Amino acid sequence: MDELKEDCGIFGIWNNPDAARLTYLGLYSLQHRGQESAGIAISDGSKLYSYKQMGLVNDVFNEHVLSLLHGRHAIGHVRYSTYGSSELRNAQPFAVEYKDGSLAIAHNGNIVNYETIRSRLEAEGSIFQSTMDTEVIVHLIAKSDGQTTHERLASALNELKGAYSIVLLTEKELIAARDPYGFRPLVIGELNGALVFASETCALDLIGARYIRDVLPGEMLVIGENSVRSYMFSTRVTRQSQCVFEHIYFARPDSIIFGKSVYSTRTAMGRILGIESPVEADMVLPIPDSGVPASIGFSQQTGIPFQMALIRNHYVGRTFIQPYQAIRNFNVKVKLNPISGVISGKRIVVIDDSIVRGTTSKTLVKMLRDAGAKEVHMRISSPPIDYSCYYGIDTPTRSELISSSHTVKEIEQFIGADSLKYLSIEGLRSVIGQDADNYCYACFTGDYPEPFELAKRDHQLILFDEGRLHGG
Repeated sequence: MDELKEDCGIFGIWNNPDAARLTYLGLYSLQHRGQESAGIAISDGSKLYSYKQMGLVNDVFNEHVLSLLHGRHAIGHVRYSTYGSSELRNAQPFAVEYKDGSLAIAHNGNIVNYETIRSRLEAEGSIFQSTMDTEVIVHLIAKSDGQTTHERLASALNELKGAYSIVLLTEKELIAARDPYGFRPLVIGELNGALVFASETCALDLIGARYIRDVLPGEMLVIGENSVRSYMFSTRVTRQSQCVFEHIYFARPDSIIFGKSVYSTRTAMGRILGIESPVEADMVLPIPDSGVPASIGFSQQTGIPFQMALIRNHYVGRTFIQPYQAIRNFNVKVKLNPISGVISGKRIVVIDDSIVRGTTSKTLVKMLRDAGAKEVHMRISSPPIDYSCYYGIDTPTRSELISSSHTVKEIEQFIGADSLKYLSIEGLRSVIGQDADNYCYACFTGDYPEPFELAKRDHQLILFDEGRLHGG
């Protein structure tokens, strides 16, 4: 995987005496969705408590901290920043007190009209405590004329554009909502009478909860002491745009996302890739970990043996101490190391899920050649990424995406592979199946479902209102 990151994972649970620890475990299983900060907010029915810090879940929370979080209702968050800098003030859940009590909110996604809303709110006197887009939701709630929390939240959400899956906690209620397009996932589970919400089903599996269904696009669920109510707060969108990259890379392979097994879709991508772009080779080699299921599918389709001959160091954090004397391509080498005895003299098919800038792929090809590979063929289990994402994925600007300015042959030459082939859009859609029209492919096609604000230049907001952004 070449330098692409998702933004957040969220979790919520209502009515369990061990809510804090179960939320901790849920966040632990969602750690792949964010490694910069972690936080939990909890309600005992009359007061909210919260704790958040920078770092991994296991570093932020210990037995002492969890013992201080009293209550039966909780929400949690792990963050990778796509909007707002990486610092404690931008960690979530974001907890505030306002005229009607306390609330805490955790958000996964990216609000594309954030700048417009924030500028308007600041002009009206609002003072912001952070630089993250999530905070505008809280200010909109505080300014709403709604009579209940869910009415205020619905009013706020109807002003937003973009991607958001949300869990919100007050002293008396837990509310879960998903944007009308359904960009980001949010599932519902049940554990011994307690309701659970999570970004992925792997979080339900860890705590032994039963998967019920997904929160529907445009749906808000309000859970109180004796009721569960569902509202469709928005019907302005008639077609879903679920993020296809959840299946390609972001979600854990043991999760069910948008009603489909991630492992099954990734192995199917590999099989289709084997049909579209076969090659004469001695072994199929995955880039761990995201390339493993597609490699299995490619191997099954082509009959080329599967080998785990590229070993990943799973104990590398987001930062590490580099030697004073520079080691060439150190960042890649510290994470991946080839087994020369298996690779030497062999024709290799390398399977990866995507190429972003191409620099990591170039380094990997060289590493394999240095390990003795006779031929190195790259097969990518997604189409070329030609456009940036604005809905909660941290992609570079379009000019940094190698596919936006280079042909496949030029990329092949740049990374030094003997051949390079991508999965076609048609192949990807065939894997998704009959509901393929309910997915967003904007990073491949440039067909953006929702208008977005790209930048501020000379104090003038540049807003792209067309579904397609031409020319990058």
